[in-house]
Amino acid sequence: MGSGQVTDWQGKHVTVAGLGVSGVPAAKALHGLGAKVTVVNDGDDARAREQAAELEALGVTVRLGDGTAPDSGSAAGLPEGTELIVTAPGWRPDHPLFAAADAAGVPVWGDVELAWRLRKPGAADWLAVTGTNGKTTTVQMLASILEAAGLRTAAVGNIGVSLLDAVLGDEEYDVLAVELSSYQLHWAPSLRAHSAAVLNLAPDHLDWHGSMEAYAKDKGRIYEGNRVACVYNTADKATEDLVREADVEEGCRAVGFTLGTPGPSQLGVVEGLLVDRAFVENRQKNAQELAEVADVKPAAPHNIANALAAAALARAYGVPANAVREGLRNFTPDAHRIAHVADVDGVAYVDDSKATNTHAAQASLAAYDSVVWIAGGLAKGATFDELVAGAAQRLRGAVLIGRDRALIREALARHAPEVPVVDLERTDTGAMLQAVQEARRLARPGDTVLLAPACASMDMFANYNKRGDAFAQAVRELGA
Repeated sequence: MGSGQVTDWQGKHVTVAGLGVSGVPAAKALHGLGAKVTVVNDGDDARAREQAAELEALGVTVRLGDGTAPDSGSAAGLPEGTELIVTAPGWRPDHPLFAAADAAGVPVWGDVELAWRLRKPGAADWLAVTGTNGKTTTVQMLASILEAAGLRTAAVGNIGVSLLDAVLGDEEYDVLAVELSSYQLHWAPSLRAHSAAVLNLAPDHLDWHGSMEAYAKDKGRIYEGNRVACVYNTADKATEDLVREADVEEGCRAVGFTLGTPGPSQLGVVEGLLVDRAFVENRQKNAQELAEVADVKPAAPHNIANALAAAALARAYGVPANAVREGLRNFTPDAHRIAHVADVDGVAYVDDSKATNTHAAQASLAAYDSVVWIAGGLAKGATFDELVAGAAQRLRGAVLIGRDRALIREALARHAPEVPVVDLERTDTGAMLQAVQEARRLARPGDTVLLAPACASMDMFANYNKRGDAFAQAVRELGA
């Protein structure tokens, strides 16, 4: 069932677990290859029914709300005749459907594994990126650099073009910049990238993986079978440990990135320049200038690290230095990622609503010297002591919003007792305007009012985008 030719799939019974952004394309692709596809999905809402009708019109069987989905607690059996399960990334490994598959000897693939297996002969290489934070930005930077080098490419995976569309579509690519989550990597045992990077590792999604060790192991799968370079973060030893543990092709190199002066086989920063000491002749003595720090937008430390990781993967693929510079200059960051909204009365207002966990918020806070911090939301089991202790010297004040704000307030009381704190009880969406007004009251000229919530948004907003939009609108009302 591996080569992806139609004859391999004709009449094969495949169960797709979950609709959504990965399940629907998977079901369509498999049906198009001649497989007999059954989709199982816990939800039976209007969106699911709409997707089900679309698939059923093609001849795909769809079972909605049948108790085989996550958290159902049901010992769900396999649909009759199932020879393969293709799962959406969010379905947990301890799901009863997968236990039944294991007992029956039925393999379980994710959408990434399916895409990898369906590649055409001579298909594009994959340059892959994972990490707790920074994946999307790094992959977008990488795609911009590859485009500047004249290569046919796309940012795919969790973002942009779907992986299945990229490998099955008519458009031909030279190389793909692939964002991969820990969920996707868990279900992608045969993926073998040209080169890959793990940007950082911090506790996240532990409810899904079961432990930090299991989470790290799944992230580390990205290095398995790499041919040219395993890119790691010298400031995060856990990423280097994953490289050491990986089984790679002979000749594949470990390449570090650092915000300091790079050693041999590293990329780093020297006097305002991004430099390469990995992909140059005589790397013991030589370095190649790639770009200026000012070419990175925004030039916050964690974003410079993202740029170095993207540059390392591009250089591993043979991209010239001038394309790195041009690609970084051409790159425009997504909204709500450390985005400068406005200056009002000498105070900068910055939207990093995408900082939905403590690791992302830590990187964001480190980018500014004096901060009035707007934080709070859904903690997802996180603790805040380490984050607050590390940022205490930078905090002018804090304004707390959202359901789990007390956890941050208590950490501030322990580690930054001198910092003034405003605790907003209201949880309607209008609370953001009040939060910005309170932050303005605390701020002094030269300060930055920073929305870096360290929490998810769904207690008050539909998503982090809506939260960031509310912040930006509130800032515009200040300056009106």
